[in-house]
Amino acid sequence: MITLRRTPLCSVRAARSAIVRLIGLAILLSTGVPLHAQATDESSVRYRTVSVHGVHVFYREAGPRDAPTVLLLHGFPSSSHMYRELIPALAGRYHVVAPDFPGFGRSDSPPREQFAYTFAHLADVTDEFVQAIGLTRYTLYVMDYGAPIGYRLALKHPERITALVVQNGNAYEEGLREFWAPFRRYWSSGAAADRDSLRRAFSPEGTRWVYLQGARDSARVSPDAWTVDWHFLERPGNVEIQLDLFYDYRTNVALYPAFQAFFRRYQPPTLIVWGKNDVIFPAEGAEPYKRDLKTVEYHLLDTGHFALEERGPEIARLMRSFLDRHVARR
Repeated sequence: MITLRRTPLCSVRAARSAIVRLIGLAILLSTGVPLHAQATDESSVRYRTVSVHGVHVFYREAGPRDAPTVLLLHGFPSSSHMYRELIPALAGRYHVVAPDFPGFGRSDSPPREQFAYTFAHLADVTDEFVQAIGLTRYTLYVMDYGAPIGYRLALKHPERITALVVQNGNAYEEGLREFWAPFRRYWSSGAAADRDSLRRAFSPEGTRWVYLQGARDSARVSPDAWTVDWHFLERPGNVEIQLDLFYDYRTNVALYPAFQAFFRRYQPPTLIVWGKNDVIFPAEGAEPYKRDLKTVEYHLLDTGHFALEERGPEIARLMRSFLDRHVARR
């Protein structure tokens, strides 16, 4: 005679719970996510604001504060939102900070009559932001507008720079090609007609174009990116702010020789991850970095201006490898 024994319900629940935990552990191991990061929650992104002379600067922050810092500086027309997926990909091992410049994203946009929208001033505010949150050394990730702002920081405080990551961030005349012809006319004349000719950039379609031009597979580029950007661009007065910065970009070009002198003198280890199909800052602007820097890892990626949108996981892998070798804790 066979006797059937009923398993207590609590034992069944315990077994199921154990199986769920084992499955979760297997998933973590298969994805390569550091277990300590899950346990301490250090990779979670925090959304903060700090006041710099009365201007509220919004920033995203993640990772252990005692780890090497990576400072992510965004481009036009974006904000720290462009780093929304890169930040957690780095934060298991690095302290990652991404501010919005004044006039962009969730940072304040003071009226033009009260705030000078120049790259020198944005660099000064970013410098004071860095000091306000206690950063003393950092790797710079620069993209588009983030490049001249970041390089101005480097000129002021070369001792802070541990390494560079350059993603479609120009510092050479070779990188200013046909796209920049109407800007050069505006720089030369300062005329209202030349200023008005650049207004076509400010529309939902123009913002979308910046993201999709050069992309190999547009289906991999999130429409949230240009939708978020356009939401902030269409705030009252913001177009005039952006046109002021278009005009002031000429001051960055004048500083290109100083940026290049910084590269030659201080030789920061540099990772270049550049969307080679970009018509705004084409690959011709990436090549000259190798002329001035001795330690360069150079990758031209088959994508456009906002390379992170389409090639984010690849860039994150390249960054982790580069940072682990050049700036990781000893």
